[in-house]
Order: sequence, then C-alpha cells, then structure tokens
Amino acid sequence: MTDLNNVEKIREKDPGNMYNSIFDLPEHLEEGLRLCQKWEIDPSEFTDIKNIVVIGMGGSAMGGDLVRSYLRSKLMIPFQICRHYELPEYVDDETLVIVSSYSGNTEETLSALDDAIDRKSMLVSITTGGLLNEVTKINDIPTLILPEGLQPRAALGYSFTPIVAFLEKIGLLKNGINEIKKTATTLKKYRDNYIEDVDTDKNMAKKLAQRIQGKTIIIYTGPTITDAIGYRWKCQLCENSKIMAFNNQFAEFNHNELVGWSDQIKDFAEQIVVLYLRDFDDHPRIKARMDIVKGVIEQYEVKVIEIYSRGDSVLERMFSLIQIGDFASYYLAILNEEDPTPVKIIDYLKTSLS
Repeated sequence: MTDLNNVEKIREKDPGNMYNSIFDLPEHLEEGLRLCQKWEIDPSEFTDIKNIVVIGMGGSAMGGDLVRSYLRSKLMIPFQICRHYELPEYVDDETLVIVSSYSGNTEETLSALDDAIDRKSMLVSITTGGLLNEVTKINDIPTLILPEGLQPRAALGYSFTPIVAFLEKIGLLKNGINEIKKTATTLKKYRDNYIEDVDTDKNMAKKLAQRIQGKTIIIYTGPTITDAIGYRWKCQLCENSKIMAFNNQFAEFNHNELVGWSDQIKDFAEQIVVLYLRDFDDHPRIKARMDIVKGVIEQYEVKVIEIYSRGDSVLERMFSLIQIGDFASYYLAILNEEDPTPVKIIDYLKTSLS
C-alpha cells in the first residue's frame, strides 16, 4: 500500500496530474469569473423567462446540479437539469436553455441542443470548443470558451461559475459573483489541511481515504444543499478511485431503501461503509432522521462516518464538502494504486457507440 506521507510516491501514481486540478479548484472559480467579465451578454435578449434547463452530462452537468441546489431558495422560476438526448416537452421559446459540454462533443448534449434550436429556446453555451462551438457559431448563440486540458469532472469551477455569473448578468440573481469570490478565498484556507505535504495524522482527507479503503461506499445526504454534493462524491469515488459507490438522500430513502438495512446485511457488513454529508442548516426533522437511521445502520456493525460542512454562506458550505470529497477520492486512488485520471471504460463505451 502506498504511504500517503511519501509525496514522491504519490506523484508517481498520478502521471495525469489530477492532484493539481483538485488543488486548483479555488483558482478555477476565480478564473471562471474573470472569463465571465469579458462575456458579452445582452440582457434584453433574455427576458420573460419562465423556466431554465441546463443540458449536460457527467462532469459538465455537475455545475448545473450545484447551481440548482445553491439557488433553491433564491430563484423564483423552475430550474432543471436535462441528461438526455431530448428536452422535456414543456421547453419552448420562453425557456432559457444553458448548454454545458466541456469537450463540446457530447452526443447527448448535441442532440438536445438541436431540439432546443428547433423549439426556438433562448440559448447560451459553455464549452472548450468541439462541435458545440461550431453549432453555436452558426446559430449566433452566446458561448463562453473555457480553458482546455482538464477532465470534465476536474473543471467544476468552470462549469459552475459561468451559470451563476450569466444569471446575474441577466438580472435573475443578485450577489452570486461576490459569494463565489468569498468562497474561493475560503477554499484556499481549507485546502491547507488536505494538501499532500500534510501528514496523514493531521490530514482529514488522507485519514478519510484510509478509513473507506476496500469498502463499498454508500453516501447519504439531506435533500437541499447537499443532495447534488452526494452525487458529486459518488462520481468522484467511481472515476478517481475506481471503486463502486452509491448515494441517496433523506428523507426519500427512508420510505424504501431503509428496509434493505436488515439481517441480510450481516454477511457482508464489513465490506460496507456509510458516509453522512451533513449541514448545520439541515431541516430539524432531517437531522432527527439522520440520527435515528445512524443507529439502525450501526446495529449491523456497519461504520457510519459523518462529514460536516464548514463556512458562513451556503456556497462556502457546499464547496467545503466538495473540496474534501475531491481530495479524499484522490488519496483513495493512490491507496488503490490507481491512476486517478483515466476513465478507460467510458472511452471504450464511446468508441463502441461510434
């Protein structure tokens, strides 16, 4: 097993330099804002919006998921993520459609974009280039070009920030840009605890990786600001660490999945670990459910690890959980002696489909 205190050995397992992409999340947020300052948007072209749909897949859709959670108590119109070849039937010329594809070549996203063009929706896009950029040029769709060279999941700062900045530019949101600035500053302080130079006994991300190594991971969250973050954790553990992870949220799973915590678990309880992502502002009844269900799970001798958000604002608390989850997934990849960057099975699927 790789010694997580040996930085040289850690870097040998990371030829694609995923570490720097995770480390640079605060800088990605800041650079995203700088790019958006130059993004010329005419607010008069985006009026009387009745609903918003973000088209995207994988890491490119995650920014939209987080914006949905962030704006849950701020936005007065429906906001949905579309991970499909076709748009929901309600989408029309009064729908704002935000197209997000880091590569610009995601086939589901390009198909849904064609659908949005046919419906004469209000459109903007976020990409590094590819076919998406060609289509948007032909159709005069405002497009923000992102820096290249990252895995889509490692470009979260670039997929999140432009959506918030755009909504502020057209008057649907206030103070989002300032909150991103403050969040980036806070994350720079928090990451000092997770960097590779900090010994394992003082590094929460390294210790978490050690505690969950060799386990099938189940992630439970609340239904508001942590719901998308639980999904982010699952995706990062699957893609970076090359393990199976699953997630669900309170209170929904209490009405179905909870019944699966039964005597059938006993035979493989040692192979499971449950992660709770908690926020101090979770609904009081959600907190009560979390405490009770923790006792239910632990009676089967399954470990429950609780990770709490940090920060003053909603955005700081959201990204504090994202940051430690990203670092933990990286260190778990190293412990598993896996290169965190490649996603060979996804590449195989795309090649087979083509």
